[in-house]
Amino acid sequence: MLTKIAIADYMTKHVVKLTPSLNVIDAVKTMIEHKITSAPVVDAQGHLLGMFSEMDGMKVFLDGVYNQGMSGKVGDYMTKNPITVQAESSIVDLAEKFQNLPVRSFPVYEDNELVGIISRTDLLRALATAQ
Repeated sequence: MLTKIAIADYMTKHVVKLTPSLNVIDAVKTMIEHKITSAPVVDAQGHLLGMFSEMDGMKVFLDGVYNQGMSGKVGDYMTKNPITVQAESSIVDLAEKFQNLPVRSFPVYEDNELVGIISRTDLLRALATAQ
């Protein structure tokens, strides 16, 4: 049954997006406010440039400790060239990606357009509701 469930069935469609010029502290505050672990970083046309995650926030934190001040832009800390997944792909394939990679969420594409984001929590929700 799980093999027939597509990523699109459980992805978050209302994606919080960041820009590369956004101050990293504002990005961290946005992530906390929305209770998310990562967000796509997009340009003015909405093209994906990278992902800003909790792990990237740790880099900001440590840079702040060592450099006596927390500043910088999302574009300086984001993970470039993130791995993406297709909306129509099976969540089983997604589970394998999560098991083999350290990322906690993936941008979701459909017809070359960013349409959502899917996290480990979304995958577990699919498992819990498949019963």
